Amino acid sequence: MSPVFPMLTVLSMFYYMCLRRRARTATRGEMNSRRAIESNTRALPINVEIVQYAKEVLDFSSHYGSENSMSYTMWNLAGIPNVYPSSGDFTQTAVFRTYGTWWDRCPSARLPFKRTPSTFCSQDYVELAFEEPVYPTAVHILETYHPGAVVRILACSANPYSQNPPAEVRWEILWSEAPTKVNGPQARQFTPCIKQINFPTNLIRLEVNSSLLDYYTELDAVVLHGVKERPVLSLKTSMIDMNDIDEDEEEEKFGCGMDTLNKQFSIVTLREWPTNGYFDKLPYELIQLILSHLTVPDLCRLAQTCKLLYQHCCDPLQYIHLSLQPYWARINDTSLEYLQSRCTLIQWLNLSWTGNRGAISVSGFSRFLKVCGSELVRLELSCGHFLNETCLEVITEMCPNLQELNLSSCDKIPPQAFNHIAKVGSLKRLILYRTKVEQTALLSILNFCSELQHLSLGSCVMIEDYDLIASMMGAKCKKLRSLDLWRCKNITESGIAELASGCQLLEELDLGWCPTLQSSTGCFTNLARKLPNLQKLFLTANRSVCDTDIEELAANCTHLRQLDILGTRMVSPASLRKLLESCKDLSLLDVSFCSQIDNRVVLELNANFPNVFIKKSFTQ
Repeated sequence: MSPVFPMLTVLSMFYYMCLRRRARTATRGEMNSRRAIESNTRALPINVEIVQYAKEVLDFSSHYGSENSMSYTMWNLAGIPNVYPSSGDFTQTAVFRTYGTWWDRCPSARLPFKRTPSTFCSQDYVELAFEEPVYPTAVHILETYHPGAVVRILACSANPYSQNPPAEVRWEILWSEAPTKVNGPQARQFTPCIKQINFPTNLIRLEVNSSLLDYYTELDAVVLHGVKERPVLSLKTSMIDMNDIDEDEEEEKFGCGMDTLNKQFSIVTLREWPTNGYFDKLPYELIQLILSHLTVPDLCRLAQTCKLLYQHCCDPLQYIHLSLQPYWARINDTSLEYLQSRCTLIQWLNLSWTGNRGAISVSGFSRFLKVCGSELVRLELSCGHFLNETCLEVITEMCPNLQELNLSSCDKIPPQAFNHIAKVGSLKRLILYRTKVEQTALLSILNFCSELQHLSLGSCVMIEDYDLIASMMGAKCKKLRSLDLWRCKNITESGIAELASGCQLLEELDLGWCPTLQSSTGCFTNLARKLPNLQKLFLTANRSVCDTDIEELAANCTHLRQLDILGTRMVSPASLRKLLESCKDLSLLDVSFCSQIDNRVVLELNANFPNVFIKKSFTQ
């Protein structure tokens, strides 16, 4: 045979693959505008483009602002821009709770879950509803301060204003990219190239990762461009981009991986091979170690190859630590049902962001925990809006060994349900940020959960008397190492005194935006003297913090690593120099809006203490 024929065969196969891929992509209506075909395509028929701002903020994971205010809250994303094109720190924008890596470098930091796919890096999200469902042609995000946090944009098939919810809710990624460092904090309009989808949407979700930012990102508005009729793209193309094939494989890997989880785990008929090759020569433990590096969808696929690997992929030892958060859009009752037999030994489980809009039912969640809850030590349920009192009751009954429970932003749980948590006396970490926990339930929890080491009560607005709560902590929670009282509205020097006297192991304390604390009462100097192990102290927006407080910290809290005194008018450069000289481990110092600390002082301190990140925010 002539050597030309094999080459022709290869070229034919390649051409067939490319055409097949083009046809498949076109039928889905998912041609990506970034790709090489865009210069020779046109939309048929021509539609009038609709431009609309977000009508409503439906859901979000965190925000800097208060639950009873509009300043720095996600609700500012609804409507027309308030700030753009201006740059700077403005209260009329939407701001998430964290930035940088500082929250990962403090005593309350949690260990990450293994097997998290490298493509999933989202830390926070916000979901926006628009008036008219459209086929998106563009999404404009108006960022007014420290841009670059948005890493993923998704569209949902469900219409939040429809009276008839769909049987199946589908999410599609319009755009996704790893976090990037943007030079400068100035405002910008971010308009990534989005792919086309085959359904109209008026529900857009932004996911962010702020780990590379020097300060809080601020978003002003989101603009959705789209057409009412589905665009049909012609296939007049003169060239094929080699990168398309790889990209398509990645899209299918994300899009189908968890969709087929249910089917793949239920497969019982597998082809039998006479031998398993080199796998027959490997110890069982070594194969388990190799497979431990695979993600959950990859385990699903591998389980279909042969009985040996099916056995390994279904071994409960592969599911000791399981995070389903990266696949939040595709997890449902059926997924949990098929995972049950494989999770009988599970110790860490992350269901954060999952189950919303009816994907996980109370009965489905309860059935799973009744089978898999006995060994659970850590349970992450952040933003689980399907949770109710029955779910908390099942958790406390079926998870007797539970030590860590995260209910952050589970704002649909009724207040009385939190009483059940008091039954879990082994708890060491409890996160109740943005929940409706009330005083009676919290007092019961503190009374019976004396092993608590980490407690987050940030933005818990239904607690009436934080002094009483602080007194109970001081009396019962002697092992407390970190405490978040962010935006606590009524704690006074009395509560701080009880807390400091009883919880002397505290290493982290967040008293940001607590307006009832006044330096003149001696509460901050008392903290400094009673809590020598402090590594992180946030006194954000407390205008009364003064030189005496800073000097007491310098004298007594030499292990201090992070200090936020944003907004104080009473701190001088001299006291900051004493602090920096005394606290050799200090790495973060936020002096934004401190009237006595101007840019010249910051430059001088940066020059003399280069290992400290000194933040000075501004407004134009």
